[in-house]
Amino acid sequence: MVKKYVVVSGGVISGIGKGIIASSTGLLLKTMGLKVTSIKIDPYLNIDAGTLSPLDHGEVFVLNDGGEVDLDLGNYERYLDVTLTRANNITTGKIYRDVIERERRGDYLGKTVQVVPHITDAIQDWIERVATIPVDDSGEEPDVCVIELGGTVGDIESAPFVEALRQFQFRVGHDNFALIHVSLVPTIGSVGEQKTKPTQASIRDLRGLGLSPDLIACRCEKTGLDEGIRDKISMFCHVPPSQVLAVRDCNSVYHVPELLREQGLIDYLWKRLNIEPTINISAGLKQKGQEMWKKWNQLTSAHERLLDTVTIALVGKYTNLQDSYASVVKALEHASLNCHKKLVIRWIEASDLEPETRTSNPVKYHEAWTDLCSAQGILVPGGFGGRGVEGKIAAAKWAREQKVPYLGICLGLQIAVIEFARNVCGMPDADSAELNENTTEPVVVFMPEISKTHLGGTMRLGIRPTVFQANTEQSKIRRLYGGAESVEERHRHRYEINPEKIGAFEAKGLRFVGKDETGQRMEIVEHADHPFFLGVQYHPEYLTRPLKPSPPFMGLILAASGDLDAHLNKL
Repeated sequence: MVKKYVVVSGGVISGIGKGIIASSTGLLLKTMGLKVTSIKIDPYLNIDAGTLSPLDHGEVFVLNDGGEVDLDLGNYERYLDVTLTRANNITTGKIYRDVIERERRGDYLGKTVQVVPHITDAIQDWIERVATIPVDDSGEEPDVCVIELGGTVGDIESAPFVEALRQFQFRVGHDNFALIHVSLVPTIGSVGEQKTKPTQASIRDLRGLGLSPDLIACRCEKTGLDEGIRDKISMFCHVPPSQVLAVRDCNSVYHVPELLREQGLIDYLWKRLNIEPTINISAGLKQKGQEMWKKWNQLTSAHERLLDTVTIALVGKYTNLQDSYASVVKALEHASLNCHKKLVIRWIEASDLEPETRTSNPVKYHEAWTDLCSAQGILVPGGFGGRGVEGKIAAAKWAREQKVPYLGICLGLQIAVIEFARNVCGMPDADSAELNENTTEPVVVFMPEISKTHLGGTMRLGIRPTVFQANTEQSKIRRLYGGAESVEERHRHRYEINPEKIGAFEAKGLRFVGKDETGQRMEIVEHADHPFFLGVQYHPEYLTRPLKPSPPFMGLILAASGDLDAHLNKL
């Protein structure tokens, strides 16, 4: 089967938007009826993203198979509506581990193992292998693989991958390999002049390494490239002007596919990759792609016309880097768009809600509580460690007592139960064994099957079923899930609600409406006497889609907007 590869590289600076451009390119190809998969290459030595700090690298995204991967794979799944595997995230650590294991088995027959050809061959073999893995229920191989090369061209870390891709273009053939290079065109000075030198230098580095871009995506602040800038980049970077794209800052990243399509990206790739003569696209997939594009356009155009706002307070410990909660933000956006509301997020550092901050920084304390009290809904996302926990507990208490819609995810569920235990069940010392190993009231305990000596890949990970319990037909969250008997969501946690305490909690009105398939592990908690007070042990944000928002997030937005009851009555 003929396979097409589109590589997206970046220059000048990291964090320039390669992931969104790669996702948008894949989406456009899919709307043309092609089956698309994606690979993210991360040139760090970690085996996966599981042990990386969110403040250093953004959120850790979890896949169905339990893979802890880069957040860009979340973009790919959301844009393309596909299901990826841990193999779709290649790291230097994975490649070197694979090569060393093969060397130990004697696979290289006594040869000296080197970066070239052994590491570069391993990278190419991995790409070709992953590009054949089906990403949907059809079981068919993808037609196109979009590969994002993380980092910046010229970095020492990415050198083996650049060399592997240089070789790969000849391995698969000219008609099957295209390269999009993303570069920065900064605006400098009081007159706002756009500068091309960073892009020229970046392309020079790339060409010196043996790769020539087919398209240059120029990230810029203005509405486009100034007169003469496109021609200048074309002349010095050895591409026609029509292959220099202006990717301006947009109100929403969901406009980027339209922006790229308007500038001819899909028309160019169609010809460059010789798609029409080499790939047989079924009429059904063409029709499905057209419908997908129509819905996408409707969603993005509706976003511009939204007037009514909904304000959600996000109470976390990594709010200084909003990418730490990338999927949570996307899930809120998707739910808000589908509820026809403009989302306003109040970012609240959890520790700012604590009494100690009132003494050390009263202004921060006052601002945090003002934002919390004025929000229409409160969300406490997942996290680890003790910093800010008391602030999160205070937020959950405010939501419960003031009847403010609340959604707790993973740690957010545990926080809600701890608060309920302390203030309703007469357990003032209630705590989590994660935060206080010596607590006399362990409301949250370590799961017995989890390793205490290794961190990477040892949590309860991946997609698992949650079974709704008997007599929960009127549960708000079950109705939001369409009355299903069970649901499958992705997990990432080491601690769970202490099953020995459940009777005491339910006697006071906290209902555990969803449990795992054994009935021993608590998955969903609802407050019986509250407009919307929900905690889920899983991470529903990982399965959200722009056209298929996550039910728990829909519930939060609907409740915050005062529309939940009307919505449930229609179901």
